[in-house]
Amino acid sequence: MRRMSWPARLLIGALLMAVAVVGTTALRVWQVARIDDQRPVDAVVVLGAAQYNGEPSAVLAARLRHAAQLYEDGVAPRIVTVGGSQSGDRFTEAEASRNYLVERGVPEQAVLTVNEGADTLRSVQAVAARASEQGWESALVVSDPWHSLRARTMARDAGLEAWTSPTRSGPMVQTREAQFSQIYRETGALLFYELTHAPVDTATSGLG
Repeated sequence: MRRMSWPARLLIGALLMAVAVVGTTALRVWQVARIDDQRPVDAVVVLGAAQYNGEPSAVLAARLRHAAQLYEDGVAPRIVTVGGSQSGDRFTEAEASRNYLVERGVPEQAVLTVNEGADTLRSVQAVAARASEQGWESALVVSDPWHSLRARTMARDAGLEAWTSPTRSGPMVQTREAQFSQIYRETGALLFYELTHAPVDTATSGLG
């Protein structure tokens, strides 16, 4: 049998390396999704997701319920709600989130809205800027489990001392199919971010 040529060896080597990188990233996404890094922080930050005329979507409502419980448990003195609006919206994601929390007993003065961000990167950058203005540094980021690693990575890159406390309810965690789909998606999105430091354009998902 003829020996394999150098170009063929390089190609196979590159393919094996790519598979290893993707596999390792997927494992990291899965591992961080299983961790609740709950600890005392300056703020609980709820990443935005779709809202409909002021009513949070099921994905966003699950995040907000978890954030409210963290506040009630004394993890942080404030909750920061994040997210802008789509064309024609009467409310931003941050405003809809704030109203939802206040209606469920979180004090108005304990909820800070950051009405910016159509994706995770821009949202955490806006939160980091507000944190710098107001003199707080640490944050516990609330999102869906599979989104946790990328959200934490972006938040830390933006200058926040960030950890994650993912919600364990909502559409993103209800079925095996949804879980595998999100791990697959987040693996690609995290690799894209690490290569480009740019967001993935996924309007209204809260996962961009």
